[in-house]
Amino acid sequence: QVQLVESGGGLVQPGGSLRLSCAASGIMFSIYVMGWYRQAPGKQRELVASITSGGEPNYADSVKGRFTISRDNAKNTVYLQLNSLKPEDTAVYYCNAKRPLDATQIIDYWGQGTQVTVSS
Repeated sequence: QVQLVESGGGLVQPGGSLRLSCAASGIMFSIYVMGWYRQAPGKQRELVASITSGGEPNYADSVKGRFTISRDNAKNTVYLQLNSLKPEDTAVYYCNAKRPLDATQIIDYWGQGTQVTVSS
């Protein structure tokens, strides 16, 4: 059974920091592209950051220079460091694990989400 369990969300003031963690089980973690998505009320879910199996990161323009994604394959865990947080970063943050199944299909899994609220 595949599980992605996020933790680390909470309430933080503008300019503050949080570190999100996502612990994976039931998958061969090291071969998956891991990603963090977020969904704010009334908005579509959007990609925040992803990291390849080789450790190559990719970021949405809105978080470049403020967020850092990393992974620890020995611990089956992906992290998202959120710095210089803004009220517009408020959202539910979801962990995602993705890999190609074949030439045309992708298999992916989602966590249950963790709430990040940035407010004074």
